[in-house]
Amino acid sequence: MTNLTLSISGMTCGHCVAAVSNALKAVEGVQVEEVRIGTAKVQYDESKVSAAHLAQLVTEEGYVAIASA
Repeated sequence: MTNLTLSISGMTCGHCVAAVSNALKAVEGVQVEEVRIGTAKVQYDESKVSAAHLAQLVTEEGYVAIASA
């Protein structure tokens, strides 16, 4: 498992946290450690999903995500 922190802009409330959390939890091979306004910390299986894909999922929820190790 690889650790990943997503810096996320555009999150302002609990609904935002829930939307990002649910999007990430729905992906096979991803364990969500913590989602807070502005950030998400996950562990993911690189053989099943990429950091870029996880950032794209968050973007599809309406936020801007940047992945960093």
